[in-house]
Amino acid sequence: MNIWTPNISERPGPKYKAIADSILSDIRSGELAPGERMPTHRELAYRLGVTVGTVTRAYSEAERRGLVAGEVGRGTYVRDPNAPITSDVLNSGFSLSIPEENTMSSGVCDFSLSLPVSGVAEKYFAKSLSDISNSHGLGSLLDYTPDTGLPSHRQAGAAWIKQISGMKVAPSQVVITNGAQHAVLAAVMSLALRGDTILTECITYHGIKTLASEMGIKLVGLEMDEFGLTAASFEAACKEHSPKALYTIPTMQNPTSRTMGEKRRKEIAKIAIHYNVAIIEDDIFGSIPEQRPLPITSFAPSLGYYLTSFSKCIAPGLRYGFIAVPENVAPRIGAIIRDTCRMATPLMGEIVTQWIESGVASEITALQRKELAQRQAVAARTLKGLDFEMHPDGFNILLYPPEPWRDEEFALAAKERGVLVMPASVFAVGHAKTRHAVRICLGAARNFDIVEKGLKQLADLIRNGTNSANAYASSVI
Repeated sequence: MNIWTPNISERPGPKYKAIADSILSDIRSGELAPGERMPTHRELAYRLGVTVGTVTRAYSEAERRGLVAGEVGRGTYVRDPNAPITSDVLNSGFSLSIPEENTMSSGVCDFSLSLPVSGVAEKYFAKSLSDISNSHGLGSLLDYTPDTGLPSHRQAGAAWIKQISGMKVAPSQVVITNGAQHAVLAAVMSLALRGDTILTECITYHGIKTLASEMGIKLVGLEMDEFGLTAASFEAACKEHSPKALYTIPTMQNPTSRTMGEKRRKEIAKIAIHYNVAIIEDDIFGSIPEQRPLPITSFAPSLGYYLTSFSKCIAPGLRYGFIAVPENVAPRIGAIIRDTCRMATPLMGEIVTQWIESGVASEITALQRKELAQRQAVAARTLKGLDFEMHPDGFNILLYPPEPWRDEEFALAAKERGVLVMPASVFAVGHAKTRHAVRICLGAARNFDIVEKGLKQLADLIRNGTNSANAYASSVI
């Protein structure tokens, strides 16, 4: 263990920046060598007489500058100054990309990505591939399809939307997409141009943030309460910004898991109609809860862009989704599908169609719902007494560490203990003022034991900062 202890008494500014500045100067002087392990957060905090949160923030700042790098389960190390600074380093070590290696196989508990419980759909997928290969219809699934998708697949999409949401749409309104993210892209491309404004919750799915940035579209975050975005903030933004669309996740919102009631949905729809604002309703989690209100778009069908997919209820690798739009808009969406990927994969569409028609999709969704409910029960028990919000059927938990923790500091400290979570700042729109929190996704962990061990690490970190990452890693390998 490095006994490095900087002298920060004569450095101006906040203590965390003084520590980060000391790291920089000591690297330049040779006091800290590339590959050298830094003291633990707790150890350095004790030596300097500061809080653990201050050291965590200092290491986060040093990592942002490319001076150090955190290695899950091992600690923080001085970086080689000649090594390239990757996007992960520039993002303070938080990446929304899928890691090349399976983190769970190395004893790391990865709560950072919103995934369904793995392994549930495998046996059904294998059987469907076998059935299709023996059906003498495989060749037709290797041809081009119409821009909006095969008629049988669109019909299945309409049936699935009715089943999970209660909203009736015609097959002619449904367009097939390569997943929900692709559907969001198609909707935004059809509605907005560079310089236009789209409204969304003040803390929302990061994908719409990236998309808006790439397209030069202004994203405005709206105030939320315990049920999601408020009608008052939506109407005020309509008056001020003349938006082209509202992007919203009203059912089990990501990352908060809040669900908007039917009365609020009707209010939002009424405002959208009054100001002629299109509604992009992302119902990616809508198939999971057994009971949920009707979609907002059902109350404003002429303005509705309703989308869903199988990524959360079935498997993320099944890149297949639906977007339901006014019938006169469907050809435009189909043209965007053609321009962005030529077509959704027909083979995946045939599997999904068979699963919808046979009831397999409902069966898998029910298994996911049951598994997630059990994991949420484990979480409620393990995190009892802490500040968090959740949906009993949901994927995500939003955990609020107490002061003086900041979300990135807490996420980095959790990372040192072998637990990956995502700071809420990743999901914040613009300069929205939101509480410091981390998102915990329960689906990716292999079993209840790993879920419980990872959550205990987070709870211990809040309560007393104890339990080492090494102890955790050895307990789950």
